[in-house]
Amino acid sequence: MNPTKPTKPGGADMLVEERRQHILAKLQREGRVLISDLSDALGISRITIRKDLDYLVGKGLVLRSHGGALPVRTQNTALLDPSLHEKEQKQSKEKLRIAKAAAGLVTEGMCVVLDSGTTTTAIARELRRFEHLTVITNAVNIATELAGTDFEVILTGGTLRKNSFSLVGPVTEDMLRSMRADVLFLGVDGFDVRAGVSTPNLLESRVNRAMVDSAARVVVVCDSTKFKRRSLALIVPPAKIHAVITDNQISAADVDVLTRAGVEVLRV
Repeated sequence: MNPTKPTKPGGADMLVEERRQHILAKLQREGRVLISDLSDALGISRITIRKDLDYLVGKGLVLRSHGGALPVRTQNTALLDPSLHEKEQKQSKEKLRIAKAAAGLVTEGMCVVLDSGTTTTAIARELRRFEHLTVITNAVNIATELAGTDFEVILTGGTLRKNSFSLVGPVTEDMLRSMRADVLFLGVDGFDVRAGVSTPNLLESRVNRAMVDSAARVVVVCDSTKFKRRSLALIVPPAKIHAVITDNQISAADVDVLTRAGVEVLRV
């Protein structure tokens, strides 16, 4: 019997979104990517890799070079995918005020969905003052925060993203689609008031959309630095959002656009 041929790491089993995220992560780490290297490492044809790079060029995320791609030199940090620890260091006071305001929208007995992120983690801590809640989350750290309560805490299944302690993938999406909640608190990396809310991770965006579909009320929670920024993956347009809680540094122009779109803006 011939020995089994080893498979390529990642390989053709990768989803398109996973493959493109892998390319961006490698580009961020190494400063460039080569089509030949990506093709060999992933076991994917060079034609497919070229199509991926063309897609990323179209999104303004990479620059094509001979035989590969280079990063776009940009100050738009919404395109990056920082770790949870890195995010914790930014706008911490604003996040605490946002969390308190979010908890003020919750009443006993509600079913609340929390996505992953530092602002939603702060909300989870504020919710500990309640006695009876059901909390659905894809964030392992948030489930841990609430482990000592009497809440019914439902942690979705899925594949762990170590960068954010979140669970993503088809299992996560399917589970969320089978549930119904009163309110979703959604943290985002970018908020363009005309285009909508976005995140740098394609798989995370799919999970977030499933959360939006499961909730009767969608409340975006983000500090004002997230406005006028677009990240890689659109989650939903403003028409899908009921309210946003942010700090008082949001521009009057952005408030006006959101209000005319029917989005309630709560400034704290």
